[in-house]
Amino acid sequence: MAEAVRETAWHDFLTPRYWPTWFGLLLLRLLGFLPLPVLTAIGALLGELLYLSMPQRRHITATNLRACFPELSRAARRRLARAHFRAMAGATMAVPLVWWGSATRLERLVHRRGEEHLKQALAQGRPVLLLSAHFVGIEMGGVTLSRHYPVLDMYKRPKNGLIHYFLRRCRVRFGGHLVERREGIKPVIRAIKQGVLFLYLTDQDQGMEGAVFAPFFGIATATISGLSRLAASLDARVVPCFMRVLPWGRGYEVIFQPALENFPTGDVQADTTRMNKILEDAVRQMPEQYFWSHRRFKTRPAGEEPFY
Repeated sequence: MAEAVRETAWHDFLTPRYWPTWFGLLLLRLLGFLPLPVLTAIGALLGELLYLSMPQRRHITATNLRACFPELSRAARRRLARAHFRAMAGATMAVPLVWWGSATRLERLVHRRGEEHLKQALAQGRPVLLLSAHFVGIEMGGVTLSRHYPVLDMYKRPKNGLIHYFLRRCRVRFGGHLVERREGIKPVIRAIKQGVLFLYLTDQDQGMEGAVFAPFFGIATATISGLSRLAASLDARVVPCFMRVLPWGRGYEVIFQPALENFPTGDVQADTTRMNKILEDAVRQMPEQYFWSHRRFKTRPAGEEPFY
């Protein structure tokens, strides 16, 4: 009989190669005792430093903003780019709250708005897919939401094994579910059929496998089209759900919108276009909080010049 595979434990990472990571985690843990407004202020300063010291990410961000907001002046786009770096750094400063903050503290910081839309969808007795996007508050929102609902997230394993260990512990500590991307969609489907809410993030460029080109800010964008197919195969309701960071360290909001009507339609291209429009509208509500430093438009239609 084969021996059971032992789960990874913290003492598997005591070798010297992980000592710098341990030091960084200790620093994060200590920062977690500070109030959120103080962490937000530290994040703002760090964000300005990152903006000045990361020319490649600054270039990607500027390129994305120039394409998506051509109506803004160069100075306005530069201000938006700096605000984006501050928001990203602020989210990093909040990591210790997500990983180690008490349930009571997180409940005080994170508010749910429009939750009646989710409850109405669940009351129909059908599977529910949460359509979301990569805003800086996604980690905080997803983890705290799992305190109230069984939520599943697909993720890519970090290269650092110690970071992976803590990331997994953080995201499941309130009852969340995790599936690695390399495991494929089958375990996700099994969980959805058992009543788990799938937090579906489809707004990063993963090439053309399973994707179509659909407009996003008027740009032909390689977009995973699985939401339409998954909703059709499971007869699932789709509820848009976005995470917003409130200004000045006042907390976070998990925002639910009404479940999509007449979705899916059977036309994958039309459904994916509609999905991107919903995401675009959400981005326009809080543009500095979207992941502009990602190469969202890297994959181009045949014959187009490289975007970056």
